[in-house]
Amino acid sequence: MPGPLFPYRAGGYPIDSDDSSERERLMDIGIIGAGNVGSALARRLTEVGHQVTISASSPDSPRLAEATTGTGVTAGDAAQAADAELVVLAVPYTGIGDTLTGPVADALAGSTVIDVTNPLGPDHMSLRIGHDTSAAEQVAAMVPAANVVKAFNTVLAPNHARPVLGGVRQSVAVAGDDLAAKKSVQELGTQLGFDTVDAGPLSSARYLEPVAALLIQVAYGGGAGPTVGFALARD
Repeated sequence: MPGPLFPYRAGGYPIDSDDSSERERLMDIGIIGAGNVGSALARRLTEVGHQVTISASSPDSPRLAEATTGTGVTAGDAAQAADAELVVLAVPYTGIGDTLTGPVADALAGSTVIDVTNPLGPDHMSLRIGHDTSAAEQVAAMVPAANVVKAFNTVLAPNHARPVLGGVRQSVAVAGDDLAAKKSVQELGTQLGFDTVDAGPLSSARYLEPVAALLIQVAYGGGAGPTVGFALARD
């Protein structure tokens, strides 16, 4: 297992890679979805020492081959990826319903599920839902035996490998109803080099998903480019 490349304690301070308490947090992680976000997270999580299995809609997917070739990431089907301590759901919003069924839903029981999806419209610049629900809450309703946490959805795909942009550490807001699951996701985000923020219950995803839409508007609608991120200023 490779050693951590970007290990951080809370606040962004480096840790000793020989610290046993940090090694104990290395996990078996599954990622459902080998698109831009899923592949980027798979590489980063493997770099810091986690065992990662990733799936795609087809075992012959070129994206799956790219995500696993020379990276240390293991390819599997969705049910295999779901059979992990922690699972990242990184499929398009429109594919959630077809994904979270049968053996996949069964395998997620008892697991922490990080929902990184954004309910984008056909133009990829607007949201399909909001105000009284969120993609994360819909995911939780589909897999009620899992502990769903909203996180990483406000990080644009290229920036998962760059937690610091322009000298500022990107914030990852973490929302969830299960405190232990939320804490584990916050620790994971910190280990990846992000500034993690407790955003309260899962219903706060109703506010986090519009933040992602705003970043997309700034990056692509406003012409700032993809190297922009969200950061919470505090004194």
